[in-house]
Amino acid sequence: MAATEENSKICEAYPMKGGDGPTGYANNSVYQKGGADASKQFVNKAIAELELETLLSSKTFRIADLGCSVGPNTFFSMENVIEALQLKCKSLGLNSQIPEFQVFFNDHASNDFNLLFNSLPHNRQYYAAGVPGSFHGRLFPSSSIHLFHSSFSIPWISRVPKEVVDKNSPAWNKGRIFYSDATDEVLRAYEAQNVEDMECFLNARAQEIVNEGLMVLIIPGRQDDTPHSQSLPNMLFQILGSCLMEMARKGIVDEEKVDSFNIPNYFMSSKELEAAMERNGRFSVERWENLHHFAAHDIVYNIPQLLASQVRATMEGLIKQHFGDEILDELFDLYGKRLAEQQSVVVAGKAMVYLVVLKRKAN
Repeated sequence: MAATEENSKICEAYPMKGGDGPTGYANNSVYQKGGADASKQFVNKAIAELELETLLSSKTFRIADLGCSVGPNTFFSMENVIEALQLKCKSLGLNSQIPEFQVFFNDHASNDFNLLFNSLPHNRQYYAAGVPGSFHGRLFPSSSIHLFHSSFSIPWISRVPKEVVDKNSPAWNKGRIFYSDATDEVLRAYEAQNVEDMECFLNARAQEIVNEGLMVLIIPGRQDDTPHSQSLPNMLFQILGSCLMEMARKGIVDEEKVDSFNIPNYFMSSKELEAAMERNGRFSVERWENLHHFAAHDIVYNIPQLLASQVRATMEGLIKQHFGDEILDELFDLYGKRLAEQQSVVVAGKAMVYLVVLKRKAN
């Protein structure tokens, strides 16, 4: 099948804020770095404990980081994975046969790849390549990748569910920009989109990965017993939505514009994530860690302006695309104030990051 047919799923692009300026993602991703840092010991342990002789016997070991953004977090993660693989080789007595490493950095074509490649570490232990495209479809030839990695990218769904922006649909999400404080119909539309996207994601990876290849996924999610409205990422989007509606009431933005704007994220519970993997059936779970809390959480969530900057770096491209860039400074100034006013509520919100290490079952 032609590559264009394989990757025929229609996906929208939501790049992180590019450039190396003060509001760019490169300088505003402390929380994501903290999650990767907290996951490091578990990833190292999983690689140390798994039987990887067959995998490491390749002359070239290919790694792909899905949703890499602009750095520097992707470089940190790739360095950690490669160091763990090199240690595994040495423990197997393969010192003279350590493979060469090739890393494919993947993100949407509109990602700031110029910044990414200009800031590649000079002392890197791998050959670097860029692969543009959505990870909800095929990106690589069959059985070509030994290890997939993705950190903080999986919650991005391929598109906003069409029902939530349809005025004639019971799932029309008027006056809100997210599902967590919306009607059951809106929530069901988001759930269905997430199920479809996870099926596409896992099916594509199952075809692209070698037998017994690994997937390391760091996924912000929701605790099973936590209502959507009390999940911390969801609360942040609810407050952002209330700021947009406040600006609409003041006539700064058009209310219809707010009604037609929705954030294409979905935060899975562990049960939803398990169900997605069971439906796919082609990976075994080798390690699962629930990261309830890590140091960066306290740093970011206790400083409202820092938290506002982190959310801006992630969401600015999406908001600019829909509303234009005239409202950005005013919106995020207001957002920082509202976060400060509701800091006790935000700090009480419940956060969860899942670290899942999967292994491709033999065909």
